[in-house]
Amino acid sequence: MSSEGTTPGGRPVRVDTPAGEARITWFPATGARLVLALGHGAGGGIGARDLAALAAAVPGHGVSVALVEQPWRVAGKKVAPAPKTLDAGWRALWPELAAHGTPVVAGGRSAGARVACRTAGELGAHAVLALSFPLHPPGRPERSRADELLGAGVPTLVVQGGNDPFGRPAEFPSGAYEMAEVPQGDHGFAVPKRAGLTEAQAMEGLTGAVTGWLARLPG
Repeated sequence: MSSEGTTPGGRPVRVDTPAGEARITWFPATGARLVLALGHGAGGGIGARDLAALAAAVPGHGVSVALVEQPWRVAGKKVAPAPKTLDAGWRALWPELAAHGTPVVAGGRSAGARVACRTAGELGAHAVLALSFPLHPPGRPERSRADELLGAGVPTLVVQGGNDPFGRPAEFPSGAYEMAEVPQGDHGFAVPKRAGLTEAQAMEGLTGAVTGWLARLPG
């Protein structure tokens, strides 16, 4: 099953960064009280099923969504650069995300979640949404990245697949964050047929957890 969903039409804005040209695709909410900025992972783009589902669902709850494409992806490259380059690109486009004075929730899936966590404090992120946070490389639990998650320093929601080889929910350390699980979901939130859960139902659960969390955040 593909990890790419169908991203609804949005308004793209190109932003120059030290790493090259990035792109923000906006899905505005009327009278938005928050902006949810979401970066993609190292192996895919903004068409990932979770990002597409959030872009479709969240604006109806008074939160604008900005799907961010890192410069390497805009340039058509297949391999993501080093974390410091990803962070530099994110920092450079942050002023565009915050231009209207609306509080920005930083987020992303996988590598994008790591970027959001690493930069949340310095950029003044209102909160962090970490989708499929890669707690460790598959089969290498000793190489934990928990310090990035625990160091975000702002209200944080982790949404994790129950069978994510990069870290199942039970593997995560205790800390000042919330956890929502997609039952039997893998790193891309695909669910097996035996789960008794369709992809649409899995995404409904994911978007419900996110919109409920966003509603509890102060605007």
